[in-house]
Amino acid sequence: MKIAKGCRKLVKKIDTIKTVNQGTLKTSIHCTGVALHSGASVSMTLRPADIDSGIVFKRTDIAAGGALIPAKWNRAVGTRLCTTLGNDDGVTIGTVEHLMAALAGCGIDNALIEVNGPEVPIMDGSAEPFVFLIECAGIASQPAPRRIIRIEKPITVREGGYSASLLPGGGFSVRFEIDFDSAAVSRQTISMGLGNGTFKKELARARTFGFLHEVEKLRAAGLARGGSLNNAVVVSGDQILNEGGLRYEDEFVRHKALDAVGDLYLAGAPIIGRFHGVCSGHAINNRLLHALFADTEAFSYSVLRTDQVGVDVIGTSWPKQPETTVAATARAG
Repeated sequence: MKIAKGCRKLVKKIDTIKTVNQGTLKTSIHCTGVALHSGASVSMTLRPADIDSGIVFKRTDIAAGGALIPAKWNRAVGTRLCTTLGNDDGVTIGTVEHLMAALAGCGIDNALIEVNGPEVPIMDGSAEPFVFLIECAGIASQPAPRRIIRIEKPITVREGGYSASLLPGGGFSVRFEIDFDSAAVSRQTISMGLGNGTFKKELARARTFGFLHEVEKLRAAGLARGGSLNNAVVVSGDQILNEGGLRYEDEFVRHKALDAVGDLYLAGAPIIGRFHGVCSGHAINNRLLHALFADTEAFSYSVLRTDQVGVDVIGTSWPKQPETTVAATARAG
C-alpha cells in the first residue's frame, strides 16, 4: 500500500509523540511545624509512592487500622477556613490545600504523606516551604503515563455572590477575583497560565491571610490557635501588621488562587482547562469538583503528551523522560 508523502510525515509525527511520565519523590524528606488551627507541633514526612497510587495521607498517630486517607475530592469532610479530608473510619487530616498546591505545581502524582496529627503544618502560610522540601527530596520519573482530566464543557457553581467555574482550554489557567471591605485588600484580580515554573514563581510564596478583628472569634471556636505573623498576613483596618509587608502587591488574590490550585488537585490528576473563581473558597471549590464528576459529558481522561509540555500544564517545569506512544482520549463513564 502506498502512503502519500504528507501522510507519511503525519504518521511519523504521531509515532514520535510520547507521553509524559508520572512523578514521585526520589527520596523521603521530613519537616516539623505548627498546626494553624490547633496550635500543636506537627511532624510530617513526604515519601515516594508507587505508580498510580496517587497522593495518600497517613496518620502515624493512629495505632489501629484506618490511618490512610486518599487525597480525593470525595473525601472532603470539612471546608471551613481549610480543606479537611477524612476516611470511612472517621480519621481526618486538615489544612491540606497548600501542600496539595505544591505537589501539583511540582508535578508529583504519587506520594505518601505521613503526619503525626490531624493537621498538616502551616509552615510560613504559603506553599513555598513545601516546594522547597519537594525539590530537596528530588523528583523521580516513573515508567507510566501521566493521566490528565480534560474539561469538555463549562461547569459552574454559585452561592450568593460567590462562584467557581471550569471551562475548556488548551492548558491550565487560573483567573481569580476577590473583593473585601478592607482598604488594605480591596478588589484584586489575577489571571495566569500555570506551567513551566509559573506556579513556583508567581503563586507559591503567597501567604494565607486574616483580619485582626476576627482572631478572638476564631480562637474561641477552636480555630487559628497556631496563627501568628510568622505564618499569615494579618490585616488591621487598612494596615498590614507583618514586618516587611507583602511579598506581592496583590498577595491576597494570589493566595486565593494558590488555594484553588490545591483544592482542584483533589481531582486526582492535573486538569486541562480554565478555572475562574469569584470570591470562592474551599467549600465552593469542592462543590465544583462534585459538579464536574457528576456530569460525565463535562470531562474526559487522557494522558499528558510531550508535545503539550510547552503549554500551560501545571507540574511540567521539571524534565521527564518519554515512555509510551500517546493513547486516545477516553470519555468518562
